[in-house]
Amino acid sequence: MSSHHIVRDDQEPALIIANGASCSEELMGQLLEWSPLVIVLDSAIERVLELGIKVDVLLGDFDRGFNPDYYLEKQYPLEIVHTPNQDKTDLEKALDYLVAKGHKAVNVIWATGKRADHTITNITSIVKFRNQLKIVLLDDHSKIFLLPNVYEKWYPKNTTISLIPIGKVTGIHSKNLFYPLKDDELTIGYRTGSSNHVSEDGIVSIEHEEGDLLLMECWD
Repeated sequence: MSSHHIVRDDQEPALIIANGASCSEELMGQLLEWSPLVIVLDSAIERVLELGIKVDVLLGDFDRGFNPDYYLEKQYPLEIVHTPNQDKTDLEKALDYLVAKGHKAVNVIWATGKRADHTITNITSIVKFRNQLKIVLLDDHSKIFLLPNVYEKWYPKNTTISLIPIGKVTGIHSKNLFYPLKDDELTIGYRTGSSNHVSEDGIVSIEHEEGDLLLMECWD
C-alpha cells in the first residue's frame, strides 16, 4: 500500500490507527491519501508495517519489552512518543498529542471490533474532546462522530442513522427521519435511537439541548 501524501497547512484530518479489527484496503487508502499525519499506536505497529504504510508518529507506553528503536530504523524519520500514563488509553493519549500539536480534526480506524471493552471505551471516550478536536471513527460498516447541539446534513433516502447517547441526552428534535424525535430523551442502556433511517432525499436536522449524542451512519 502506498504511503500518504503531505497536505499543506494541515487542513485535512490526521489519521490514527488503533489496534482493533482491520478495515478494507479501499477505506485505508482513501484516508491515507490526504492525511497530513499518521499516528500508530504501539500495539498495532507490526500490522501496519506489513501493509507498507509510512508512519509519522509511533505512540504508546511501550510495555512488554517493546523496543521502539527497532521501528525507528524501519521507518526513519519517525517520531517516537512514550506515553506511560496508565490512567488513559493509548487512543486518548494520541488525541491529547494532536490537541497539543494544534490539530483540529482526526479520523480514527481500527478502533472497533476485536475486544468489546476496547471498542466501547474508544467510542465513548471521544466526548471529552468535544471542544478540542473533530473526531470521526470509521470502519467498513459505520462512521461515528459526536453531534453538535444543532446538526444538518444532506442524506439520500433510507440511509441508516443511529443516535446513541453517552449517558442521558435531553431535548432532542429531528426532521426527515422515519422515526421522528420531538423533545425526546435518550439514555444509554434504556432507550437509544438505533437503526432509524432517512425518510426522503434531503436535509436531516437533529438538535439536542443537553448531553453527549453520537451519530452513527451505518451500512451492512
